[in-house]
Amino acid sequence: MEAARVPGREADVAPAPPTTEPAAARVGWSPADPGPLGLAAFAGTTFVLSLINTGLVGTQHVPGGGLLPMVAALALAYGGIAQFAAGIWEFRTGNTFGAVAFCSFGMFWVSLYFVVHSVAQNVPTEVFSGLGLYLWMWGIFTAYMFIASLRTTAAVAAVFLLLTITFIILGIGNSALAGTRSATNGTIKLGGWVGLATAIVAWYASFAAVINSTFGRVLMPVVPLRR
Repeated sequence: MEAARVPGREADVAPAPPTTEPAAARVGWSPADPGPLGLAAFAGTTFVLSLINTGLVGTQHVPGGGLLPMVAALALAYGGIAQFAAGIWEFRTGNTFGAVAFCSFGMFWVSLYFVVHSVAQNVPTEVFSGLGLYLWMWGIFTAYMFIASLRTTAAVAAVFLLLTITFIILGIGNSALAGTRSATNGTIKLGGWVGLATAIVAWYASFAAVINSTFGRVLMPVVPLRR
């Protein structure tokens, strides 16, 4: 039996306009909410990578070495492919914000896979300089998506605010390592801690969407923001 759907999507900023068609004409198949999948894929991959950035697991943050190849595999399969698929389904639901966010961050993780398995191995002396530029670009994108998220829910907006801060801190940290083959620095570790907070909030938003939909009522609030 299909669980009852809770009115109001957690990331819905552009809902489809109301229709004047008869109710009978509107009866038909509609997809489940892909948002929780996208959030979970993002949260899980961010959590694992952030654990490495903080230095809590692994030895050293060596380009192409240590635990990064394992994270890259997770990034490709879950953070990348699964999240991108969620974004494609957001197009089907008419959710512009979710489609842009999940497709973009899905490709972020796919591109990170190639950074680890190609760029970091072939141009190790320039990898930190490139990563600095790469992370700053994603920080800019996330910053304007945060502005759009202010018309979704407090949970989703918190994810984008923390993620913007994470990208900026990691961009600064990697830029500081440009021209070296040093393992890490305190700024990258700080970015790892903020990344952990980002993952936890994203997991909360995903869990809330799943459990609220499954039970057919709000058990975990996400605090809708005014439109």
